[in-house]
Amino acid sequence: MSSVLIVDSGGANIASLRHALARLGVEARLSAEPADLRSAERVILPGVGAAGDAMRRLREAGLDTVIPSLRQPVLGICLGMQLLFERSEEGNVACLGILPGSARRIPGEGDLAVPHMGWNQLDSPANHPLLEGVPAGSYLYFVHSYAVPPGECTMATCQYGRPFSAVVGRENFFGMQFHPERSAEAGARLLGNFLGLQSCN
Repeated sequence: MSSVLIVDSGGANIASLRHALARLGVEARLSAEPADLRSAERVILPGVGAAGDAMRRLREAGLDTVIPSLRQPVLGICLGMQLLFERSEEGNVACLGILPGSARRIPGEGDLAVPHMGWNQLDSPANHPLLEGVPAGSYLYFVHSYAVPPGECTMATCQYGRPFSAVVGRENFFGMQFHPERSAEAGARLLGNFLGLQSCN
């Protein structure tokens, strides 16, 4: 199995992510060293917390310039997905700028609570190897207060008052707004699909 590195960005979901990968037969390394990211065959950027704090940690480690330059498959999870975009409304923070668009606060409409927390269904998944075997209607586990509106990089959406991007991707960069490591069989399938993606030439 290919080498997988989880970016040590302080995310609270790192332990559960490592356990989920271990169930797939992968012992993922944890590092914030630029050389380790460059040499890994797969890179996962997790995230739980505030965009400003996460970007500060990435900048201090020099990863704000390293991550956009990677050519192997990269997966951002939850806040990690939002960091792939240009900005976040959470503190009006400049993010990595790999994907076009911004994360915006979920509007608390009607009786919908913010954060959006719990199981919700995937809509309109694209025909892509990352989403193979995960049909529309699959339940996934979300915990977030900010979301990226559907755009040119959206590969699947979810509805919470209005649609938002649940899965995104362009070239070798992908993101999942939900937590695949906490999303049972569908989440395990998505992580397995990511592990099977090919690097860019």
